[in-house]
Parts: sequence; C-alpha cells; structure tokens
Amino acid sequence: MALFGLVPAYRDLPLRGDGVYLRSSEMRDFVAWASLRERSRAFLTPWEPTWPSDDLTRASFRYRVRRHAEEIARDEAYSFFVFREADDVLVGGLTLGHVRRGVSQAATLGYWMGEPYAGKGYMSRAVRAALDYAFSRQRLHRVEAACLPSNAASIRLLERNGFHQEGFARAYLNINGQWRDHLLFARLDSDPSPTRRSL
Repeated sequence: MALFGLVPAYRDLPLRGDGVYLRSSEMRDFVAWASLRERSRAFLTPWEPTWPSDDLTRASFRYRVRRHAEEIARDEAYSFFVFREADDVLVGGLTLGHVRRGVSQAATLGYWMGEPYAGKGYMSRAVRAALDYAFSRQRLHRVEAACLPSNAASIRLLERNGFHQEGFARAYLNINGQWRDHLLFARLDSDPSPTRRSL
C-alpha cells in the first residue's frame, strides 16, 4: 500500500529505451521465454537461485504471470520482459522488486539476460529505461542492487548506469544452492545520470 499520498503509477507501458522496450509478461510469451531460459540454462545457473524442477512448464509460467500481476496491483514489485525493438525478440527480464514506500521510497533491481544476447548492451539500455521509470513515474528515491563479487559483467553494468558500491553482505542470497556473499550497490534519484560515453 502506498503511504503519505505517494500513489504508484503503472501506465504508459511499454517502457521504451534506445532499441529495447519493457513490458509485463503475458501468456503469449511462454514459448519464447521457456526456449530462451532453456537455451541459457548453463549461462544463468551460476548467478541465479536453483530452478524448481517444473520451472519451464506452462503451468509454472501461468502462475508467474498471475503473481506478477498481483504484485503490481499491491505495489510490491514491477516485473518486465525486455524485448529488442527491431524485431520484438525477447532478450531477458528485469524487476523492480521489494518496493518500500513512505519514508523509504526504494526498490531492489534484479535482471537476467539470455545468453545469445549478453554483452550487446541490451540490459544496460533496459536498466536505463527502468531507472527513468522508477525515479520519474514511480517517484522512488533509491534503487538498490546486489551481485556476486565474481560477476564482473554485472558490476560493470551497474557502474555504467550510475550505481555506487555501498557495501558487502556475507551469505546474502542463496544462489545455485549455496549462500553467497554479495556486493551491494545503489543509485539515488539525485545522483547525476551517467554520460553517454560511459554507457
């Protein structure tokens, strides 16, 4: 629930961002999503929680779509699929989760990229669009992110998008079946936007 009259906005979708767009998941995305996740399984496994045995089933996806819609309705999280604008191909996903209103006005950024599209700048563009949405339309003050110290690509992505490293959390998240240390990052609405050259 939004506090102090700060009402969330979830309109003007899809979000547009320099060759990519973001929108909420729909059942029509199942085949593309399941295919991309399966092709990217080995690539994603070191960086994600252990996948449930039924993760790529239609029933599991239907539950995911419903849960995302409920989280949006409750102003708890805003999950998006990321598409390449030129051909509407699904390339990854991004979430502004754990939304805290009132005196915090904060959320946590999470993302994943399909292996065929990694390293091509799509996620950096998606993060820029999501940050604009978070600060301008959701009126958040702070967006946080965490990544494994060994995930150099994710560290570069966050730093290119104006995030500052703020700390180190021991055994922070259970990743691939193990409690893993994470680096903690954040960007504030008052932080200067990175220059185009740094992106």
